[in-house]
Amino acid sequence: MKDKLNKIEEVALQEAAGAVSEIELQQIRARYLGKKGEITAVMKGMGQLSAEERPLVGALANQVKDRLEEAFAKRQVALRKELMHQKLATERIDVTLPGRRQMPGSKHPITQVTEEIVEIFAALGFGVAEGPEIEKDFYNFEALNIPRDHPARDMQDTFYVSEDIVLRTHTSPVQIRTMLKHQPPVRVVAPGTVYRRDSDLTHSPMFHQIEGFLVDKKVTFGDLKGILTTFVNQCFGKNIDVRFRPSFFPFTEPSAEVDIQCVICGGSGCRVCSQTGWLEILGSGMIDPEVFKSVDYDPEVYSGFAFGMGIERIAMLKYGVNDLRLFFENDMRFLRQF
Repeated sequence: MKDKLNKIEEVALQEAAGAVSEIELQQIRARYLGKKGEITAVMKGMGQLSAEERPLVGALANQVKDRLEEAFAKRQVALRKELMHQKLATERIDVTLPGRRQMPGSKHPITQVTEEIVEIFAALGFGVAEGPEIEKDFYNFEALNIPRDHPARDMQDTFYVSEDIVLRTHTSPVQIRTMLKHQPPVRVVAPGTVYRRDSDLTHSPMFHQIEGFLVDKKVTFGDLKGILTTFVNQCFGKNIDVRFRPSFFPFTEPSAEVDIQCVICGGSGCRVCSQTGWLEILGSGMIDPEVFKSVDYDPEVYSGFAFGMGIERIAMLKYGVNDLRLFFENDMRFLRQF
């Protein structure tokens, strides 16, 4: 049995020296030193030895086991060093190369334009209000003088959640909610997301608007013109001309579209402005007395104006963007320009 132990040690040392990987070395170690290994098998047979031989063979078995453990440990260290040298030789890093810069985040252009518009009106004394995007028909239509049989509903291309619940088609419901909560004077802008069933180069099913309104005693159309002209000059520059064209909205009377001098051609006429020299940017008007009745304001005492604009429209004109969809495609090459 002593000869067997010595032979096992000799073969195990040879195999360990020839191992080319840690996995192979672990397999060899298990074959000789594992619970079912050859050294364990020899020690299990010691019961057949005489009382004199048993301690001698046991001591030899322990010595062989310790020498093999030491040999396997040294070979493991050697294999790890060899592997490290191989990696250093094949996976070298050129530390002189410039590092990869991490791009800092920034605000989306729509967010930037929204904040700029809010800041302009805040300087004019307007507060900021918000409302739900899933809205009741009453706030989105009826309180704004658009009853169920009104033809203006066809202008909205509405997403209906149910018969009385819609995805709001404009931010004007915030006007109703604010006036129901507060008595005049009220001066508020309401930015937010709105939804309509429309999609092309200049329209999106989801887009952003900002509604503004002012209610007080003796508010006139001249006040409206002054506020919006100031806004245009602050947003697009003092040299931009502004004009007001008669229009129709169910919740304002009289109503007006607001045009600005084309920012592309300077008013000389181009493809963008259809050779007219003017670009429409928003709708406005004096709040209809029927709207005041919906919120229990006395139209004999109070008057006011309201206006609304598409934020994407403003952003397209400010930045010279010709396709609305670019704002929503998340192309980093486009967004990094802002």
